[in-house]
Amino acid sequence: MGLVRLLAAAVALLVGSPALAQSVYPDRPIKMIVPLAAASAVDVAARIVTQKMSENMGQQIVIINQPGASGLIGAEQVAKAEPDGYTIGGFNDSVMTMVPNLHASMPWDIIRDFEPVSLVATVEWGLIAGNKTPYKTAADLIAAAKAAPGKIDYGSGGPGSPQHLAMAMFASAAGISLTHVPYKGATQAATDVASGQIPVGFQGIGTVAALVRGGQLRLIGVTTEKRLPQFPDVPTVSESGLPGFFFNSWFAIVAPAGTSRDIVARLNTEVLNAIADTEVRRKLEDLGFTVRGTSARELDVLTRDQLAKYARVIKDTGIPQE
Repeated sequence: MGLVRLLAAAVALLVGSPALAQSVYPDRPIKMIVPLAAASAVDVAARIVTQKMSENMGQQIVIINQPGASGLIGAEQVAKAEPDGYTIGGFNDSVMTMVPNLHASMPWDIIRDFEPVSLVATVEWGLIAGNKTPYKTAADLIAAAKAAPGKIDYGSGGPGSPQHLAMAMFASAAGISLTHVPYKGATQAATDVASGQIPVGFQGIGTVAALVRGGQLRLIGVTTEKRLPQFPDVPTVSESGLPGFFFNSWFAIVAPAGTSRDIVARLNTEVLNAIADTEVRRKLEDLGFTVRGTSARELDVLTRDQLAKYARVIKDTGIPQE
């Protein structure tokens, strides 16, 4: 009888052992919070990439859009989530490196409260105009703005959004004054340019590619160093009067601080596997993304560098802190 009890106790210890009882990650769906509107450039990229990740991992990654307050709300939800790998963030560089420079008081710290996973893709950008406007190139807009300072409105996804900073940089470089009209998300701003409610704006190509191809708005300039192969007839902003003007943004995946190295490494591997897929790459490139893929360490370095860069940009363009 004593031997039976000893064996039972040994089995109980083995079954109760954390090392043996621990399930293989992931054993349930993963939630990705995107602190941006649905159909924004990052949202589009996130859905393409996570669909492939879900297939490869055998667990669904559910996208939850949480726009508002320039991404502060959605990012805070990721920062405060359990660091177990089941809540992650799909962020753009506005949330990670622009917004922190625009707020004197922040509910989270991008370096302290998050674990970098991978830079997924860079978002190539363009200057858009409504079909009812006379603007066919960036040079046309610059000329019109010089003739009527402050009279031309532009839309953005909100204060401190990439759309806001891109146009502030453009206006500063061109020596013009434009009036900022902030929206609650990039998609709404793009839609209002297409409908004629507002004349111009900067947008990620992924947000507006379908509208441009459908003839619902004009792409009058791209902010890349060379013309995009997807839109070979659209000149760069550099060609149109602002030599050297360059702007892009990014889509990166992060996790809450304290997430184990093993889980971060697994997520990083799955991101890299997903974006190596030919069909995933084709879909992203067709929408104007440049596929990247980095180590967690490389994303950390990039984040720190961009924080410093946008601190200078915001100071030089006179955008006030809130």
